[in-house]
Amino acid sequence: MNRERTLWGKVRDTVLADITPLRVSLDYRRLFFSQLISQIGTQITTTVIILQIFEISGSNLATGLIGAVSLLPQIVGGLYGGSIADAHDRRAVAYWTTAGLAGCSLLFAGIALADLRVLWPLYLLIVGQTYLSAIAQPTRMAIIPRLIDGELLPAANALAQISWNIGFTVGPVVGVVLAKAYGFQTAYLVDALSFAAAWYAYLRLPPVPPEGGQTRAAGFASVIEGLRFLRGRTNLSMTFYIDIVAMAFGMQRVLFAAAPVALYGLTTVGVGPAQLPLSGLLFAAPAVGAVLGAVVSGWFTRVHRQGLAVAVSIVLWGLAVAMFGLTRQWWLGVLFLAAAGAADMVSAVFRNTILQAATPDALRGRLQGVLIAVVAGGPYIGDFRAGATATWLGLRPAIVSGGLLCIVGVVALMAWRPGFLRYDARRPVA
Repeated sequence: MNRERTLWGKVRDTVLADITPLRVSLDYRRLFFSQLISQIGTQITTTVIILQIFEISGSNLATGLIGAVSLLPQIVGGLYGGSIADAHDRRAVAYWTTAGLAGCSLLFAGIALADLRVLWPLYLLIVGQTYLSAIAQPTRMAIIPRLIDGELLPAANALAQISWNIGFTVGPVVGVVLAKAYGFQTAYLVDALSFAAAWYAYLRLPPVPPEGGQTRAAGFASVIEGLRFLRGRTNLSMTFYIDIVAMAFGMQRVLFAAAPVALYGLTTVGVGPAQLPLSGLLFAAPAVGAVLGAVVSGWFTRVHRQGLAVAVSIVLWGLAVAMFGLTRQWWLGVLFLAAAGAADMVSAVFRNTILQAATPDALRGRLQGVLIAVVAGGPYIGDFRAGATATWLGLRPAIVSGGLLCIVGVVALMAWRPGFLRYDARRPVA
C-alpha cells in the first residue's frame, strides 16, 4: 500500500498540474476561483448575445457584426488599459472594471426583460463590455507576479489556462440551457452574479501599486513608452511575433461550420433523434484539449528553456492543424484539434511566463496590454486568411496550407532570432 501511495505521489508531483500557487497564496487562490466563476459567466453572455441578436434579426450578418464592433475596443482597451494598470493601484482598477462588467450584464438583462427588439443598444453595450474586459485582463495578469514567487509563474499560468478553457467549454452550454429554459434575461443575470466572486477577491487583496511609484500618467504617451520598451528586447518581442504567426496561419475557426460536410460528408455523429452536431465538437475540441493538457502540466515548472518550449509547441500546433485538414475520419479530426488546443495552451503558458518574468513591474501592465491587442487581432487575421484561401483553393488545402505555413513561419523566426531558443527562465532577459 505504501508503495502504491509513493507511486501515486510521484505521478501527482511530476505529471498532474502543480497546484502549489493555490496552496501558498490565499490571495492567488481567491483570484483563481473567482476568475473561474466569472469566466463561465462571461462565456454565458458571449453565447447568449449571439442567440439574442439572431433571434431579433434572423441575420448571420448581424451576428457577425459582433466581432466587427468588438475588435477596436479590444485593441484600444488592451493598450490603454495596460497604461492604466501601470499608473494606478491595480487592485482598484480591477475592482472597478469588474463592477462595470457586472453593470453591463445587468443592462443586457434589462433590455432582454423589456423585450426591446432593437440592435443598436446591444452593440453599444458590447463595445463597452469589450473595452472594460480589455482593461481588466492586463491588470489581472500584472497582479499575479506580485502574489507568487517567480518560479511558480508557469504553474500559475497553467492553472489560469484551466479556468479560462473550462469557461469556454462550460459557459456556452450553460448559456444556451438558461436562455432556452428561462429566457435571455436569466442568463445575463447569472453572468452578473458571477462577477460577485471576482469583486470579493479584489476587495480582499492588499493595494497593488506599480513598484517604483507612478512613472507616467495613463494615456497615449504611456502606451508609446511601453511599445518603445520592446525595441531591442528580442525575447519579449518574439513572444508577440510567434503568436501572430500561430494565429495568422493556424487559426481556422471560420472553417469549422463547413468542415463537417466538406471534410467528412457528415453534419452529425451518433444515431437516433439526439444526434450530436459535429460542428459543435469541432468548435469545442481545442478548448477541451487545452484543459486536458493543463491538467497534466506538472512538468511545466521544471522547464527552464522556455523560448524553446514556445517554439516547439507552436510547431506542434501547426502540425496538428495540418493533420486535421488531411484526415478523412471525423473522430481523428476532433483528436487533432484537441491536440492543437493542448499545444496552443503550452505556448500561451510559457509566453505569458516570459512576459511576466522579463518585464519590469512598472511596465508589466502595458506589455500585458500589448499581448491583449495581439491576441485580439491575431484570430481575425487568421479567420480572414482561412476564409479567403478556402474560397480560392478549397477547404482542405486552406487548412493544410495554414498549418504548414505556421511551421515555416516559426522556423523562419527562429532563424532570424536564434537567441530566443536559448532563453533561460533562471536568468530572465527581456
